[in-house]
Amino acid sequence: MQAHDKMSNKIVASILAFFSFAMSARGQKLSTVPHVDPKRYAGKWYEIAAYPQRYEKGCHCVTAEYTPGRRGHLKVVNTCIKDTTACQGKQTTGKAFIKKNSGNAKLRVQFFWPFRGDYWIIDLADDYSWAVVSEPKKRTLWILSRTPSMDAGTYLAITNKLQAWGFDMTRIRVMDQSCNLPAPPKG
Repeated sequence: MQAHDKMSNKIVASILAFFSFAMSARGQKLSTVPHVDPKRYAGKWYEIAAYPQRYEKGCHCVTAEYTPGRRGHLKVVNTCIKDTTACQGKQTTGKAFIKKNSGNAKLRVQFFWPFRGDYWIIDLADDYSWAVVSEPKKRTLWILSRTPSMDAGTYLAITNKLQAWGFDMTRIRVMDQSCNLPAPPKG
């Protein structure tokens, strides 16, 4: 009987340790990268994967393009393609305002006045080839790349880090970027 009790205690202790770790990671305060160069961040980004958002329902080949604007903000043009055969998309234009004293890693994005949403750059490749964006409560998540596809090893490293930071990886969806891939060679 004692062996059974010891085994039960170990199982209970293991379960409690797992849930304690999971809850601490989920409740972990989210931080951003220390510094972002807005000029290097500007340009086109391809959505590799994300938490689904209502405004992207039915979208494929989603991209975001950032252009430095006057008065220190960034112009944002999001493109969503719903008809993958024609690869013609719908564009939405907004502005991203950089929060002071954030190392340019925290922005407030506005597509419809007066509403603004948090846009935090929480991970970024040294060469600005990929970025990960979320907000303080981890309700949104985007994995972005400068190219329409991402190396599987890089993607796995990013998602492992996100899971360790308490993101729910069961919610993430990979974006179809087939409209943005080069056409296969003929013949």
